[in-house]
Amino acid sequence: MDFEKENFNMVHLWDSPVYSLCQSQNRVRCLYFGDENGGLTLFDERVGKVSTTWDAHDERINSIEFHPEKTHMLATSSTDQTACIWDVRSMKTKEPDSLKVFELHGRAQSAYFSPSGRMLAITSSCLGGTVRVFSMGDFEMSHEHNNQTGSWFDTFKVIWGWNDTELYVGNMRGAIDIISVDVNDSGISALNSTCLRSEYMSSGPCQLSAHPYKVGHLACANSYGKVFLWTSARA
Repeated sequence: MDFEKENFNMVHLWDSPVYSLCQSQNRVRCLYFGDENGGLTLFDERVGKVSTTWDAHDERINSIEFHPEKTHMLATSSTDQTACIWDVRSMKTKEPDSLKVFELHGRAQSAYFSPSGRMLAITSSCLGGTVRVFSMGDFEMSHEHNNQTGSWFDTFKVIWGWNDTELYVGNMRGAIDIISVDVNDSGISALNSTCLRSEYMSSGPCQLSAHPYKVGHLACANSYGKVFLWTSARA
């Protein structure tokens, strides 16, 4: 969408579904798409065509995100039970080498950098919905959190809040888990959780979004077509 011209433009059309999408921070006209076969595609709107396609995963790519500071660094998650970190400057189109591969025991639904870029949170379908947080310094795993979403987990993805200390993810009990990340000088020490509950929210909120500018404003949606807005008392 062009906000100045107030219209939408079709930039590209695929025969197969697109499951994930991301813009590069320093090149906003470059769009990265993830498809059902594990292909990662770069569409450059400046030249109006696909620039490059990488065989990044063996199965569907569920999320794509750039590091907030290191704009050449990219994280992907996949149904092939892996999440990867890439350097887009040196990726080969066939069998590209990743900077790091996280091997999981279930489908990786998302891999998102913390606001500072110091940590990476990965959600997977292991044990009915597991959140793991890794330090970008040494990639060592922290304590993990299980939100017990069972077979519905495909629609649940953890998101970061407005800093590196809190994560948010829905659960099947009709609440939002707030996961607090404790960090000390040696790295991540623990994950602790509390819940947001409301009498109006009777089913699990599967999609969440933190407002980029209004700290403390959190939106969530459930599978029944309802959207809820939470605001912090400090907001």
